[in-house]
Amino acid sequence: KEREFLTQQELELLEEYESKIVRLDLVKDLFLFSCYTGIAYIDIMQLTYENILKGIDGNLWIDITRVKTKTSVRLPLLETPKNIILKYKTDLRAQSINKVFPKISNQKLNSYLKEIADLCGIKQPLTIFCIFIK
Repeated sequence: KEREFLTQQELELLEEYESKIVRLDLVKDLFLFSCYTGIAYIDIMQLTYENILKGIDGNLWIDITRVKTKTSVRLPLLETPKNIILKYKTDLRAQSINKVFPKISNQKLNSYLKEIADLCGIKQPLTIFCIFIK
């Protein structure tokens, strides 16, 4: 299926969006994390601190085996996803399941993404899979 692209302006709208509603803030962060790493929902939900390693270059890297394809992937952590990880370091919901991020179902995530898109004035439907930027 042909996927929709986010524009740089739409990505910036999402980055600037702020909410005092915890669920919407989490969903925005997960979506942006996916945008900047290319990691799919299922892989983000499985991410642990054991998957975050210091590389020989001295920078942090994500080292995972993708759930769907069983392929091993090493990705450098850019500043935005690094900051998102730090934000959830003390989150009790994430700590209780030994993951980087609190658990949320894919169905709820996509539903809340629609809500965020509406609030940001983004017309195209957002899902964790429409992360490509034109």
